[in-house]
Amino acid sequence: MRKFLMMLGAVITFIACGGKAKVATDADRNQAKQTNMKTLHDFSAQDIRGNTFDFADWKGKKVIVVNTASKCGLTPQYEQLEELYQKYGDDNLEIVGFPANDFMSQEPGSDAEIAEFCEVNYGVSFLMMSKISVKGADKHPIYQWLTQKSENGVLDSEVSWNFQKFLVNEDGTLYASIPPKTLPNDPQIIEWIER
Repeated sequence: MRKFLMMLGAVITFIACGGKAKVATDADRNQAKQTNMKTLHDFSAQDIRGNTFDFADWKGKKVIVVNTASKCGLTPQYEQLEELYQKYGDDNLEIVGFPANDFMSQEPGSDAEIAEFCEVNYGVSFLMMSKISVKGADKHPIYQWLTQKSENGVLDSEVSWNFQKFLVNEDGTLYASIPPKTLPNDPQIIEWIER
């Protein structure tokens, strides 16, 4: 039975992580600006050390928002995220990780345990936030904005698994939702960073 459950979990992970990137259209982005929809810059959140971070501090920078987990088959993406941050972070890119325990309890640790795991195993130097929920009734307000067109003005999407990436433009508008299995160094992400 245990073997069956493990195989079932692997199948669910494979299915959940698939999919295509959803990219907002220029028309939707223009409409969102004209109707004064919220942007990422309207939010603040608690970082993994317990400090409040105001995303307005990142005006003029592109941002990759990613929900993370320490015990997931996709956890090695931390390494590629850190490589992106080291390569482009001095230009105009920021990366922010939101640990979440929403998928098969793959992020059970406390904020202190998560911070230590990220630093020791992957040398993470980009901003990590306090653990939140990215789905369900207690979904964090930033993830409500990221996943609901009624909030962001451009795109509806669901967080399907750990390491789903959201690309946010310099003006704080949502550009795209990238599926979990798409690696952080995928050409479509690099092209967006470099444009």
